[in-house]
Amino acid sequence: MAKKRRKEKNFSSFLNNPLDFTLLITILLLLSIGLIMVLSASSPSALAESGDSYAYFSKQLFFGITGIAAMFFISKIDYRFYQKFYKHAWVIAFISLVLVLLVGRTVNGAKRWIFVTQTLSIQPSEIVKLLMIFFYAGILMKNRDQLEKYGKGFIWHMAMLAPIIGLLLLEPHFSASVVIIGICSVMMIMAGCKFTHFLATGGSLGIPALVALIALESYRLRRVTTFLDPWKDATGDGWQVIQSLYAIGSGGLFGAGLGDSKQKFLYIPEPHNDFIFSILGEELGFLGCVVVLILFAIFIWRGILIAMRAPDMFGSLVAIGITALVAIQVIINVAVVTSSMPATGMPLPFFSYRRNSLIYFAV
Repeated sequence: MAKKRRKEKNFSSFLNNPLDFTLLITILLLLSIGLIMVLSASSPSALAESGDSYAYFSKQLFFGITGIAAMFFISKIDYRFYQKFYKHAWVIAFISLVLVLLVGRTVNGAKRWIFVTQTLSIQPSEIVKLLMIFFYAGILMKNRDQLEKYGKGFIWHMAMLAPIIGLLLLEPHFSASVVIIGICSVMMIMAGCKFTHFLATGGSLGIPALVALIALESYRLRRVTTFLDPWKDATGDGWQVIQSLYAIGSGGLFGAGLGDSKQKFLYIPEPHNDFIFSILGEELGFLGCVVVLILFAIFIWRGILIAMRAPDMFGSLVAIGITALVAIQVIINVAVVTSSMPATGMPLPFFSYRRNSLIYFAV
């Protein structure tokens, strides 16, 4: 009876915890700006494809509202509840990725989607990112006394990631693999694994494996060569990044004005998706880009503060994992659209038109 009252008291105290209004306002601002940019960037494509310039925006708005509603609902659930099921998270992640390979549909040479109906689809790799955060938060907390060791600490925990990464590479989904490895690495370092172990293993195994993965797939190799000299194939593989640079460069300091982008008129393929930041730069200029990046910086800052103030290790690792997820995707997306790294399919959180991704980030 006393145990039951203690649980009720803990749950009640969790419900009474105040919201982080700085983080909440930051998320709502990012989501609002993202919706405005999706409307602006997608209107020409949507009008040409469906005759409705609001087609993409209306869907993005629906999923944004759904994500916000889910966010408020999930915020009332004590995060310690998920700790009981951290092992199940790995199993669910593994099964979902196997299902993609078995029943998923191949789109543009990759099998990443499970179509429930003709219009409703699920991308399990997005769910897997969150599942691996919960799994590693639980397993790292359980094995915290072993983390400084190389074998039972670093190697053992990285080995548990290998089957998940292997299935992602079979789809193939290289960018999701990079993000998940990055998230889990940050969580392991924050939990107590030695950074020198990452340097030693990354130098001896990680870099050669990365080079091999790029060399063995012709499309990855083309992306690297295009990154080095996009103007060598300006009408082919280099087209998208060149148009992105034109968009950002023509925006100048203050931008051409909201809705006045020229590159979105069938120059940049699907400008409302992964290259929406270039349309932002063209329409709102350098100042608009700085404002958005500052908002992301505030998000990351608040995430780190929440991790530092968490009452237990599990909560701290979950917070740092989610923060790392957003930070890594922002860094990669902005680097790609500014031609600072080879192109890869990485959505910009809260901005890119990807229904599943928007719901996950809003939650």
